[in-house]
Amino acid sequence: MGSPGEQAALSLLDQYSCGFMVSQVLFAACELGVFDVLAEAPEALGSDAVAARLGASARGTELLLDTCVSLRLLQVETRGGKALYENTELSGTYLVRSSPRSQHHMLLYLARTTYLCWAHLAQAVREGQNQYQKAFGVPSGELFSAIYRSEGEQLRFMRALQDIWSVQGRSVMAAFDLSPFPLICDLGGCSGALAKECVSLYPGCQVTVFDIPEVVRMARKHFPFPEEGRIGFQEGDFFRDPLPDADLYILARVLHDWADEKCAQLLARVHRACKPGGGILVVESLLDADGRGPLTTQLYSLNMLVQTEGRERTPAQYQALLKAAGFRDIQCQTTGGIYDTILARK
Repeated sequence: MGSPGEQAALSLLDQYSCGFMVSQVLFAACELGVFDVLAEAPEALGSDAVAARLGASARGTELLLDTCVSLRLLQVETRGGKALYENTELSGTYLVRSSPRSQHHMLLYLARTTYLCWAHLAQAVREGQNQYQKAFGVPSGELFSAIYRSEGEQLRFMRALQDIWSVQGRSVMAAFDLSPFPLICDLGGCSGALAKECVSLYPGCQVTVFDIPEVVRMARKHFPFPEEGRIGFQEGDFFRDPLPDADLYILARVLHDWADEKCAQLLARVHRACKPGGGILVVESLLDADGRGPLTTQLYSLNMLVQTEGRERTPAQYQALLKAAGFRDIQCQTTGGIYDTILARK
């Protein structure tokens, strides 16, 4: 038997090497509907009952449920020699499809798209480019043609973003007081999820969601808008078309998609459109000053390598891009969550 240090090292190595298995347990349980079945049941269920409702094998279901217990995604109680399973607070809040804070769609996107790109991480590092060609046989010269490569995939991506902003949106919209900006434009605002948080927080504001035509059509078809009148949509490409008039432009999870040259081009266009005294709000997951943390943001940056043309950046790197575009009074505000905000003015 090795030394305690050696055992600890091997344990860490085993934890890392099996990390993909943990992800797949979570993904499979979501895809099969385990958490939904347990949420809908009036009482705790045995594995046979869960298997029957899922239309799955008894053996596979029992193995999956017990592993979910070890991962603290489920809880189990033994009564009369029979194991009965229920959701935990975590799964009930974030994994049950009907929960308002559910991350179900984001997890399905990670399982069915992101995971397949990550199988080619080593090749992405060698080439320095995304892996849609190898993962899906799709060329990525036009990035969002690859990301939105079918109507089903586009809807999955939009629903995933909706999930993200259902838990992160309020904190990023509240990081700065945006009430001085009554007219707001969310560039690349997708389904309008962040716009909804904005109008909820700031009753005096109106938001225009500016995105490409197929996204706007999908948003109107699949995402309800009780705030109609305070949230509007405008079709366009923010690299080519005139930008809507606004007091504040939001770029949320946009700049990280692109290399510095494309970011500079986009920020220069926003600066030209911006009124004197108007602003820009950048929402991104920020790296530490030395780029070596936090780990989640580093992993996101590698994800930008395998899925986009960009990377995550430090506050100083975003500040440099904004300053070069002509913005001033650049302030950074942390939220305590995964996404932070940078506000700058013209």
